[in-house]
Amino acid sequence: MARLSDVIEDFIKDLIDDTEGEVEIQRNELANYFKCVPSQINYVIATRFNSERGYFVESKRGGGGHITISRMSTDKPYDYFMHIILSMGDEISRHSAEVYIDNFMDLNIISESDKKLLKAAVNDNSLKSVPVFLRDKVRADILKNMLMKMII
Repeated sequence: MARLSDVIEDFIKDLIDDTEGEVEIQRNELANYFKCVPSQINYVIATRFNSERGYFVESKRGGGGHITISRMSTDKPYDYFMHIILSMGDEISRHSAEVYIDNFMDLNIISESDKKLLKAAVNDNSLKSVPVFLRDKVRADILKNMLMKMII
């Protein structure tokens, strides 16, 4: 049986698909619908709908308050990769790099072989000769450079 977080994630994704990439939800209404606490909705949004996974989230207060979740456009891979490259920062963990790469594959921006190559390049085994305190910096540099080569 699916966990409640998975069910909520799938529900929100379906809403986003039905509205062509953007949905406005009220946290309390969604919590009532799923018979859970509003913090469960916050958890799902924070962990499943972030920039690593290709989403923008905007929270607005007043008038009952609502949260707008938008899926980043992947119509132009160049723009999407540039957004990721610019938002990535100077360091990235192995886990975060793999989340980005999986997301690229899920969005059909890269092929399965590209996914394997990118993951191999940012894996800790590939960086074993780099001091541990520098690995996340080097990993970010490698991933950014590889993404740049994929779009030019």
